Amino acid sequence: MPSEIRMKRIQDQIKRVLTEILETKVNDPRLDTVYITDVSVDRELDYANIYIHALGGQSLAEGILDGLEKASGFIRYTLGQEVQLRAMPKLRFYWDETPDRADRIESILEEIRKEREARGVDGEDLTEETAEEMDDEDN
Repeated sequence: MPSEIRMKRIQDQIKRVLTEILETKVNDPRLDTVYITDVSVDRELDYANIYIHALGGQSLAEGILDGLEKASGFIRYTLGQEVQLRAMPKLRFYWDETPDRADRIESILEEIRKEREARGVDGEDLTEETAEEMDDEDN
């Protein structure tokens, strides 16, 4: 079993080479906007879990994952030419919802900021009433 440092290097190399393959060698138009968010390889180097996302969002997920599955043999072969391992792990592709969630959280935080500005509440400038309420809670 490889050390943690070696595993990290393998994962980073797979991510870098896979990004290059998707950008330059795969000719499926469904995969034009795909980017890799993370790669994790199991300790036995049997499977590489590839987490992907696309600029179009969740609505494109099914078509993209289908395109990646169909191209996985070619991608794995090409990846094996660049990444020097005894055996290339089998590739499994997963849709990463993290960017969508981060965008949603950002929009909620922005709404809260706008509401506070509209009410004239500033996080650092407390009114006397709010300060009294906080003092009452402390006691």
